Amino acid sequence: MALFLSFAAHAQILRKRTTMLMGGRFDITIVAKDSAAAEANIDAVIAEITRIENLISDWKPTSQVSAVNANAGIRPVKVGREVFDLTERAIALSKLTKGAFDISFAAMDRIWKFDGSMTEMPTAEAIAKSVEKVGYQNIVLDKTHTTIFLKKKGMKIGFGALGEGYATDQCRDMMLKKGIKAGIVNGSGDMSAWGRQPDGSDWVIGITDPNRQGELFAVVPLRQGAVVTSGSYEKFVVFNDKRYSHIINPATGYPATGLTSVTVFGPSAEQANGFSTSLMVMGKDTGMKLINDFPEFSCIMITDGGEVITSKNFDISEYQPQ
Repeated sequence: MALFLSFAAHAQILRKRTTMLMGGRFDITIVAKDSAAAEANIDAVIAEITRIENLISDWKPTSQVSAVNANAGIRPVKVGREVFDLTERAIALSKLTKGAFDISFAAMDRIWKFDGSMTEMPTAEAIAKSVEKVGYQNIVLDKTHTTIFLKKKGMKIGFGALGEGYATDQCRDMMLKKGIKAGIVNGSGDMSAWGRQPDGSDWVIGITDPNRQGELFAVVPLRQGAVVTSGSYEKFVVFNDKRYSHIINPATGYPATGLTSVTVFGPSAEQANGFSTSLMVMGKDTGMKLINDFPEFSCIMITDGGEVITSKNFDISEYQPQ
């Protein structure tokens, strides 16, 4: 996914900064009345993402999520309302997608390698064993006391890219409350946007063509909302002429097959990320049936064979190069 920016001189100025946060790259773009205001608000966005990272990152031993994981099979752990609510929403998504998304995927054994080192498929036994500790059904939430309990020893929860989407949404809302009328927060491809560029034009997102490296498949204006792409066109393995993506089905341990990329547009990057990942796992028919039940979201799917499928509320022909 590519973002096109206009840097023309106007009453409002645009500033952009790139930094590494939450284990990935964040591109922060702010439109403000002058450079000092823009830079100060970029600092505020970075501080907010860092705050969220320190709450939910399962690789930070001091985070609330790490405390939950360390006590799996032992006792419930009290967490802040923010972490509790995020976990509750993630479990709701897990239920909605019948486990195609699963917040407890963090305990999955990484037996699939997408670095070129795999020469044969893992055995069925190894694949089954890899997901033994995965299962959102074994997470117990206590809303009154805001505790989270993982029933099985060795279980883990992790927010992965869902956390990046949440962070970008939070930063967008924070900036709007502060009177910053336009910007984009892009967390490793999870993009929350608001307002317009300084010259009054829409933010414009280019969607990469997975079958033609370096080329754009469509160019879409992004007004008030979010966009997320999940794809297997960069990380995958092929066995017996079948593509296996780096996105693993947490219910089975097998990689997703059939779709090369899924792009989801909607009001929330957190939800759009949950949908895009789930749809990759669910496949085109089941996935499209799900997304069409949520009219505030729209999506573009590209199959391994190059077929383009869109949700019923999205006309791709409007945005494709003529």
